[in-house]
Amino acid sequence: METISKLPIALAVLFFVQAFLFSAVAGRRASGAISVYWGQNGNEGTLNETCATGRFRYVNIAFIVNFGSFQTPELNLAGHCNPATGSCRILSDQIRACQRRGVKVLISLGGGVGNYSLTSRQDARNLSNYLWKNFLGGRSASRPLGDAVLDGVDLDIELGSSLYYTDLVRFLKSHRRTRHVYVSGAPQCPFPDRLLGAALNTTLFDFVWIQFYNNPPCQYTPNNTANLINSWTVWTSSVRARKIFLGLPAAPQAAGSGFIPADVLTTEILPVIRKSRRYGGVMLWSKFWDDQSGYSTAIVSSV
Repeated sequence: METISKLPIALAVLFFVQAFLFSAVAGRRASGAISVYWGQNGNEGTLNETCATGRFRYVNIAFIVNFGSFQTPELNLAGHCNPATGSCRILSDQIRACQRRGVKVLISLGGGVGNYSLTSRQDARNLSNYLWKNFLGGRSASRPLGDAVLDGVDLDIELGSSLYYTDLVRFLKSHRRTRHVYVSGAPQCPFPDRLLGAALNTTLFDFVWIQFYNNPPCQYTPNNTANLINSWTVWTSSVRARKIFLGLPAAPQAAGSGFIPADVLTTEILPVIRKSRRYGGVMLWSKFWDDQSGYSTAIVSSV
């Protein structure tokens, strides 16, 4: 009887195992998620409906528009509900429904309209304590969204001073001895960000969704992906956040500039930026505009 060499078989098995492991690692590196802002248009559907789509892993409830200077923070949810009358407490059940689906829900500070700025380290501490007691794991009789415990705090700081946000982030993270508090930030793509740059150096951010829109020097322009990709490289090699997201307008009307057609995003940009080990996915502004365009539906399988 002829003896069959075991060497080719062993090599074939080794090749198969290596190919499988490479495929698994590549798949993990390529997987991302979509984050979305919800709350600034009463015609964007409910929070529960947003999470039920299955397309979003993170939802930022926007915005707390007034805070700092030792004032009581003010939440504005446009046409959804009125915190002053207590009607936003109806969102508690919806927040919990989102969380049961695996969606992280954060409360977002700032935005492009409002009156906010931190005036001292104590001001930052007071804001952190307010957020803990009224939105996170603490207790308060005046919780604007009811008794649901949100997963964290998002900083979309576009106005005011850059001072004391480093302190705010550290104070928020100090609560992790009791419960993990996710902290995210939404800087503009020019690096470093004018208002959040120092805070981002703390390395305490879980997620950073960079706004690659309304910033021509570092955003996509027709037939030019180079500026965006170069800026992405700077951010992902400089900021030690857990995950970094590509922040985009969900429709041409959602921003003054920077909209990327879905086919360009999925074929020319995502294949490049997914190679970063800090790649987290795509952030969209906002749920309302996504409803108009169907953008998340078009990109979700490629993110």
